[in-house]
Amino acid sequence: MALLAMLAGLRAAHAVDGFTLELGHGDDENIDRYGLAVQWEWERQWFAAGDWYLGGFWEVGISHWDGDRGRTGNDNLTEVGITPVFRLQPHAPTAGGLLPFLEFGIGVHLLSDLSIDDKRFGTAFNFGDHVGLGTRFGPRRQYELLYRFQHLSNAGIRDPNPGINFHVVQLKYWY
Repeated sequence: MALLAMLAGLRAAHAVDGFTLELGHGDDENIDRYGLAVQWEWERQWFAAGDWYLGGFWEVGISHWDGDRGRTGNDNLTEVGITPVFRLQPHAPTAGGLLPFLEFGIGVHLLSDLSIDDKRFGTAFNFGDHVGLGTRFGPRRQYELLYRFQHLSNAGIRDPNPGINFHVVQLKYWY
């Protein structure tokens, strides 16, 4: 409920620029991840002298993790997060109309439970960092397909800190 209130307040302050559907799978555990996210572009460009520039956006997301009961006895949890995402991309699309990019981000995430499958986390508060590779396409470059490798952990704030890695595929629509 708090996330919905926060999103409503942010939407009133500045219209949402993008919407994302994502599917992911845990790297070392049998955990699937299903999520939704919204984005707000920064409308800034750094290092824009050449063919490429650094830009970015805010991303606020929610995802459901579905695993096995494992040793912890819990097979699902919900995660919410907010991440500033930096993106290296060209000024103009390729000859085929694609707009490739590389991205990276580090944000904060809250988990609804401290365990899933065989993982037991020390805190509900975690950091999430990711690297991604993708492309925008479509008549207005309004669609995007992206692969992300994401790591979540509490950065040693409290033990245990097993961390978890996800391979994530996102389909995004930019308004």
